[in-house]
Amino acid sequence: MAIEMNQIWDFPIKEFHPFPKAKLGVGAHDMIGVEAKDLGMTRVLLMTTGLRGSGIIDELKGKIEYQGVDVVVFDKVESNPKDYNVMDAAAVYQTEKCDGIISVGGGSSHDAAKGARMVIAHDGRNINEFEGFSKATNKENPKHIAVSTTAGTGSETSWAYVITDTSDMENPHKWVAFDDTCLVDLAIDDPLLYYSCPEHFTAFCGFDVLAHCSEPYVSRLDFAPSLGNAKYAIELTTKYLRTATYEPHNLEARTGMMHAQYIAAQAFNSGGLGLIHSLSHAFSAFYDSHHGLNNAIALPRVWEYNLPARYERFADIASLMGVDTSRMTVVQAADAAVEEAIRISKDLGIPDNFGQLNVNSYEKNRMNTGKYEGRGHGVDTSEEQIRAISEHMMDDWCTPGNPRTCTVESMIPMVRHAMVETY
Repeated sequence: MAIEMNQIWDFPIKEFHPFPKAKLGVGAHDMIGVEAKDLGMTRVLLMTTGLRGSGIIDELKGKIEYQGVDVVVFDKVESNPKDYNVMDAAAVYQTEKCDGIISVGGGSSHDAAKGARMVIAHDGRNINEFEGFSKATNKENPKHIAVSTTAGTGSETSWAYVITDTSDMENPHKWVAFDDTCLVDLAIDDPLLYYSCPEHFTAFCGFDVLAHCSEPYVSRLDFAPSLGNAKYAIELTTKYLRTATYEPHNLEARTGMMHAQYIAAQAFNSGGLGLIHSLSHAFSAFYDSHHGLNNAIALPRVWEYNLPARYERFADIASLMGVDTSRMTVVQAADAAVEEAIRISKDLGIPDNFGQLNVNSYEKNRMNTGKYEGRGHGVDTSEEQIRAISEHMMDDWCTPGNPRTCTVESMIPMVRHAMVETY
């Protein structure tokens, strides 16, 4: 078979990025105070979203303080963390003379904490200056422990973080940074902390996991060290997501999703992402909707878009999802992967398209609030908006890893389908 030159020159040298130390399993969160003390923390900034009323924050705060470590709570992080969340947290860190950060929650808390560490390490520089790859010049960040309460982003083990630039709300921009210096010092994943995660958020976050493991498996990078993790995470997600969603206190399912999200993040950490994330980032830039929900709506459309470039890999994905492909052709099996993703989506009550989203679509929905107030209670599905989303996707740092070459014009039909069509 002839070798295409673009396959050689796109990514001639591929990087393997490190993972942080982690504690995973039942009771791991009980170690938070001991671990903070061992890292030399004496006064920590505990960053979180709206978890104060859940009891988790008070419990962790008590465990930390029991070890003689002071705690300053910053609970102003928003979903799809904004640039001002990061800058405000960094300012509180400095004012309160903290010497470490503990983030509690999902990817929003962890990403905002990573961003705040960058700002602190670079004398207050604006966080929006760190978009892209390896922008840090100071390699010494404040110590950071990330405690996850959702099985979704895997931010606690990856070298990526995502922030929304709100400096121009006429052209909001959600961007990705990749930097080895943002790795946390310790990740803590305890399935007991997932029990209180609401049903719909469990489903949304689970689709984030499925995106994280499927995208590196079909990525243009085709990074061999990531493929095993990607495959196993697909199996785990398909096996446990429905149960974790509808039986929130099922320890086996919650543990399965804990491992799935952690392993999936390790897959994309070096194996790359693609258009599922590019579309999700673009849509939440305009509407501030939940990242996992965006991924859920985007995933089957992007899989279908990418089929011609990776039929064999999508056929593998179908088998990993439990589909009997023994009597199918490769193309039929690849199609079956898309069909299975749609089936999971419907089983979990995911909306059919972005156009169906509005301010009442789910609990703690931030659409049309804060800086997004006035953008409407629903979604603009006009051709102008579809093109704007497609153009945002072209500038996303996840797009180069997509297996099928992209242009704005080639993506518009896919984005239109995600906006207004149903399966």
